[in-house]
Amino acid sequence: METSKKIKQQKKKVLLMGKSGAGKSSMRSIIFSNHVAKDVRRLGATIDVDRKRVKFLGNLLLDIWDCGGQDAFMESYLTSQKSSFFDDVGVLIYVFDVESSDFSDGTHGNSDRDLQTYASIISALDEYSPNARIFTLVHKMDLVAAEYRDEVAKAKNAAIMARSGRFTRTMGTYETSIWDETLYRAWGSIVNSLIPNLDIIKDGLRDLQKVTEAEEVVLFEQNTFLKVTRVGSEVSEENPIKERYERLSNIIKTFKNSLSGFTESNSSHQFDSFTIKCRKFNVIINRLTYNTYVLVVFPPGEAELQCARLNILSARDEFARIESVAEGADDDFRSARGK
Repeated sequence: METSKKIKQQKKKVLLMGKSGAGKSSMRSIIFSNHVAKDVRRLGATIDVDRKRVKFLGNLLLDIWDCGGQDAFMESYLTSQKSSFFDDVGVLIYVFDVESSDFSDGTHGNSDRDLQTYASIISALDEYSPNARIFTLVHKMDLVAAEYRDEVAKAKNAAIMARSGRFTRTMGTYETSIWDETLYRAWGSIVNSLIPNLDIIKDGLRDLQKVTEAEEVVLFEQNTFLKVTRVGSEVSEENPIKERYERLSNIIKTFKNSLSGFTESNSSHQFDSFTIKCRKFNVIINRLTYNTYVLVVFPPGEAELQCARLNILSARDEFARIESVAEGADDDFRSARGK
């Protein structure tokens, strides 16, 4: 079976904005450059715009604009550079420092300068890229005492939503920290919103779930180890640990980084397969394509394990073709797969 269209690269302009010191470059380095949290303290402030192009799943190119948050740069973005800066934006990610003295609702004499800047950026985006997706991250939540986090997050997000205009209906809001899985949950959702043909990928995962009799099948991007998508049985839906995918992303990224000191190779290409055999289930994390890993949770037993490995190997060509489908080729590809 051959797809009717070859890879068509899809570029998405991503603005990463927020006050200087909010943690934008740190989180970008952890997600896309394989840094660990303890190392990002050495990163300096971003001057003007630091552009980085990142391939995701082969044909999706993220053109990330990491924007300096100093007042002079913000003013320039909103005045002299306004039309070129905010034109053709696919996603705005705005990072708020939860500890900032300028991040309040402006009542009782408190400063709301961060929110005023955000509102100006929303207005510019509405003018030049009205179809952009908006994500806001209330960052450094680890600095807030655990018993107050829900209350603080609710108040901060309400203040953000009040300044988001018509984007309120479709935007995503997250609370994050570089020290736990919340960063992966937020960025996973952001990148997931940009992936074309996600339904076709899920169809392929359902086929793999069926032949392996799996409780759950999860697809991860190989470099960032962000979750792409997943399918599961009714049993998997009852799992009380809802953040397990993000925890796994964090653990595997740390594992891959630790291996680099022993393999002397690029940390993106360090293992092909990882197996856990338990009394009640088996787990495989296996390289599926050049761009992805797959996690499969399935019944226990050596025979089941070997069959699952063979089925994953057999699925590799199919998923490589799925990744190569250009946006708009869905109907042709579904016909070819017999869906």
